[in-house]
Amino acid sequence: MARNPPLAATHEASGARVIEFGGWDMPVEFDSIKEEHAAVREEAGIFDVSHMGEIRVSGPDAAALMTRLTTNDAVEMPVGRARYAAITDDEGIMLDDTVFYRLGEEEFLFIPNAGHDEEMESRWVEHREEWGLDCDVENETEGWAMYAVQGPEAPALVDGAADEELSETSRFAFVEGTIEGADCLLARTGYTGEDGYEVLCPWDDAETVWGALECQPCGLGARDTLRMESGFLLSGQDFHPTENPRTPFQGRIGFAVDLETEFVGRDALAREREEGPAALFVGVALEERGIPRHGYPIVHDGADVGEVTSGTMSPTLGEPIGLGYVPSEVAEPGTEVAVRIRGEEKRARVESPRFVEGV
Repeated sequence: MARNPPLAATHEASGARVIEFGGWDMPVEFDSIKEEHAAVREEAGIFDVSHMGEIRVSGPDAAALMTRLTTNDAVEMPVGRARYAAITDDEGIMLDDTVFYRLGEEEFLFIPNAGHDEEMESRWVEHREEWGLDCDVENETEGWAMYAVQGPEAPALVDGAADEELSETSRFAFVEGTIEGADCLLARTGYTGEDGYEVLCPWDDAETVWGALECQPCGLGARDTLRMESGFLLSGQDFHPTENPRTPFQGRIGFAVDLETEFVGRDALAREREEGPAALFVGVALEERGIPRHGYPIVHDGADVGEVTSGTMSPTLGEPIGLGYVPSEVAEPGTEVAVRIRGEEKRARVESPRFVEGV
């Protein structure tokens, strides 16, 4: 049975279309994906992303555990900062990706993707025990609501709703503040390519905080088209540990890999960086009618060389775009390829995964 976010009744009353995603019943559309997408690119929109996980790691060895289980350094990061990282196995294959926040010298909150919270809680506990580290690991997913307020006008909107001054909050920083009396974590992060905040608040304050952040409500449909235009990976779709095993370097998130730290998968990734990844995550722009959907083959010189992992009709560009992996020698922007759609090869070209420039 799917889990319900704290605003399930509110979304039902609004007439939002709801689907199951990552084990949760979440709103995919309020008005229209195109309208919601445009609001975020031009003004501001708010997404309910309470399906994301929240796991608190606290205690003397919290930083050591975070550093050894993610690809980015937690030991040297300052309090009040957020970092993006991958979570990899011994071979450097991505199990998930995450953003984590340093709440205090001995306290972190990290955000697994939807449906991964129990898996990651178990992983953290098992390795804590194996390595004899002194820290607590608590799955707080059903204690938090999480919203993403995104768009050019989003920073001013959140600043106006919060009791704290947020104008000096830089990208990947956060403050702990209040909105309508509710204690919130206000992070200058997002998943749309636009500026804005991700707001975490207690489950019981979900409706109060949602109501205080007045802008276009947006569903997961627009979140998907926005992140595709920005070339952001979707866990479970653009990579999967068994169905589509990929490394951070193949996924072009090497910036989130700190090889100066010791983490699970570090040695395999060090070898890959030295040798160069065999495949790379790319954008594919179709030059004929059609949409490059998930699973469609990517063809080069008459041979299947990869497949589309995500695809859509870009609302911003007005053309069909896709994301996927191809051999590194085919990954140069401008390379002529094709996408096979229902048996017919449609002309396409390789592009940067970032189709739309943003923050």
